[in-house]
Amino acid sequence: MSDFQPFVPSESGSEHLWDVPSREQLSVVHLVAEYWPFARTGGLAEAVRGIATFQAASGTPVTIFLPLYDLIRRDHLDLELIWGPYSVQVGPRSEEARLYALPGPQSNPRVLFVDHPEYFLRPGLYGDPLAGDYVDNAQRFAFFNMAAITALGEMVDPPVVVHAHDWHTALAPIYLRNVFSDREPYRRMATVLSVHNAAFQGHHRPEILADLGLPDELYDWRLLEWYGQVNLLKGGLAFSDFATTVSPTHAHELRTRAGGFGLHDAFCDMQDRFLGIRNGIDLNVWDPATDPEIAAHYSSEDLSGKAECKTAVQQEWGLPVAPDVPVFGMTARMVAQKGIDIILADDMLLRHRAQFLFLGSGEPQYEQALARMAQTAPDRIVLDSDFQESKEHRLMAGSDILLMPSQYEPCGLTQMRAQIYGALPVARRVGGLADTIDDQVTGFLFDAYGPEGLERGIARAISLYVGPRKVWEAHMREAMSRDFGWHSPAQRYLDVYLEALEVHSRAN
Repeated sequence: MSDFQPFVPSESGSEHLWDVPSREQLSVVHLVAEYWPFARTGGLAEAVRGIATFQAASGTPVTIFLPLYDLIRRDHLDLELIWGPYSVQVGPRSEEARLYALPGPQSNPRVLFVDHPEYFLRPGLYGDPLAGDYVDNAQRFAFFNMAAITALGEMVDPPVVVHAHDWHTALAPIYLRNVFSDREPYRRMATVLSVHNAAFQGHHRPEILADLGLPDELYDWRLLEWYGQVNLLKGGLAFSDFATTVSPTHAHELRTRAGGFGLHDAFCDMQDRFLGIRNGIDLNVWDPATDPEIAAHYSSEDLSGKAECKTAVQQEWGLPVAPDVPVFGMTARMVAQKGIDIILADDMLLRHRAQFLFLGSGEPQYEQALARMAQTAPDRIVLDSDFQESKEHRLMAGSDILLMPSQYEPCGLTQMRAQIYGALPVARRVGGLADTIDDQVTGFLFDAYGPEGLERGIARAISLYVGPRKVWEAHMREAMSRDFGWHSPAQRYLDVYLEALEVHSRAN
């Protein structure tokens, strides 16, 4: 039987099995499927790196566990074996794991790579673009979680908070509370689960529980059962001491039937143990005053270099150099979530005197439709499907306005980068977009998901742009002055860790 018990705070709040540590005593372990710059498909890798880097800068010992994917092994041939081989038991299988690290002195954060060639030496992180997800993803990430937990018991000094990210590592709190619950030092480890994208939950057939080494009793509507399936993200929430998502507004959305991806009840059940903390961006990397990738430097005090960056981008992308024509940029995966369908609707882009630059790849139907539109108006619309981070820097610097009409956006990083670079976003009022853009001040928000709302946002942006230049520049300066760094969010995570340890000590 599972030893799961719902957390019920004590009335006095003073009865503990152990003392809750201070910030100075805490160690943090992040389990994650992506971590920049080693492996990345989206914002997850950058977000976790931002959290970990700024936590480490505050003096907290931080360890990252990441699968040793093929692309990491190819890029880092000098990785050093630091532990193993060691045995990892996952259900009926006993398998070998090895831990690797970068050569040289131990750093903070310390990045450890979990090696299992059969599981991780594959072309993709999660699957093949044509064939879809790998059929054994549950077993792959179960092994990763179990290998990391087995190792951290020997390698990290308590008190420890295990911070899991998305469904790939939601098994970590499940294993800690069901497989390791009676072992030291595991029983004193608190757990936090961050939901970066609740649309991906780890759905599997019920029979998967035996393969994962979990008892049938966990197939319960309060735990891992979800509409006849095992839902790993739901199970992770059930067994975590605390959970977070990546913006306050998205935390509210996830508690609603319309925005909770079928897990709204699970989020609501956590009550004040679930909250939103805004992501940040690395202001050492994203700063137009020092950015080595852009044509000219500029700042809120001296905007003159912005015009040079705009000219350079128009030339690079083969567009007419037109200082008075607003340039709209969009850098994103070309998928439905990002609002590509409403951008393509009704020839909207062709009705405005503006230039539109799209950077990114994705679903073939959207790439092909954008390519056809670009062929219709090559002097106004360009698609570059070869994403490179250096191009994204130049696009931010050269754009006047950013397009971000997302169906949903848990936090988003692009709109924060754009504002720092003086490009005002046109975005839908959802998730982190609502939390980081001030309508008609640092950008332009619309509500209903559809081409009409987006077109009104575009029209508002153009109207302000073609007005008095000093007014537009005042909005640019305001956007560029916003603090989107990691300092405040990283400190808030440390507060959550201490709360999670408090919750865990009361529940045990």
